[in-house]
Amino acid sequence: MAVIATGSVAFDHILTFRGRFAEHLIPEKSHVINLSFLVDRVERRRGGVAANYAYTLSLLGQPAAILATAGEDAAEYKHWLEARGIDCSGLVLLEGEQTATGYTTTDLDGNQITGYFGGAMLKAGSIGLAATAASSDAVIVGPNAPDAMQRLVAECRQRRIPWVWDPAHQLPRMSPAEILEGCRGAWIVIGNDYEIELIHQRTGRDRRGLLDFAEMVVTTFGREGSRIDTRSGHVTAPAAPASPELDPVGAGDAYRGGLVYGLLSGRSIAEAARIASVAAAYVIEHRGTIEHSYLQEEFEARYRRSFGTDLDLHRTSATAQARAQPMNKRTP
Repeated sequence: MAVIATGSVAFDHILTFRGRFAEHLIPEKSHVINLSFLVDRVERRRGGVAANYAYTLSLLGQPAAILATAGEDAAEYKHWLEARGIDCSGLVLLEGEQTATGYTTTDLDGNQITGYFGGAMLKAGSIGLAATAASSDAVIVGPNAPDAMQRLVAECRQRRIPWVWDPAHQLPRMSPAEILEGCRGAWIVIGNDYEIELIHQRTGRDRRGLLDFAEMVVTTFGREGSRIDTRSGHVTAPAAPASPELDPVGAGDAYRGGLVYGLLSGRSIAEAARIASVAAAYVIEHRGTIEHSYLQEEFEARYRRSFGTDLDLHRTSATAQARAQPMNKRTP
């Protein structure tokens, strides 16, 4: 059984700005923003949230499959993913289409401004879970064509498959009803602190209100770690140290992959969140979202150095399957 990673498969152009965006913003002129940043570096990398999720899951030993649409120019990328043990039976290359491409500028504080060309991703609504040969333990519904996200949520709900709702940068394009539809019955709703606050503002529901819909609400805070809210309380987890801090792009996707792996393997929420933090730290230390690698023994040693406790990635508890299922669903 695999985790189905959905969302974009893309090429990322990463631009590094050796300054701070905040120093160039004039609040009283916010209605006429016209900014230009001279960047020091531009790199083209493999990326896209579906590939980022799946790559981390695969490194940790969790079978992973990608369900996405990409262009003809992604044929080599697909082979690269398959060579790393990722099921790409559901990665559909569309004739005459160009693969989605992102342009992200990052400043010294890790803040990001991104422009995104959807390309073949915008046709992802044409495929559903039946397009992949993989059977699923869970589905991560990442930012994608909005109709694809809604289709996947509906199919997960119909098939009673746990899903992670990670709307991320598609939030501005979604109505409050569409956002809540993704939350309704979800196993996990996840976002960084800005994204979760945007969900609160758009839907009028705070964390407690979202927990009427979902089993778990996860908020990431970068260097400040993460918070996981459930109906029985909340858990906080620190970030794992990263050195050097080269590029935060993709760290959140690795966190999501690590968290899902930890929960599906039967670990406590706190331990799963710490696994997620270590997975994210590896990304930050490299330029590009899936340019890093590690052996499981190396990951365990780093976890021990970061948190002072042991980790056995080969251990899967007898309650793993139970933990993977939504608890006491409420679907208003």
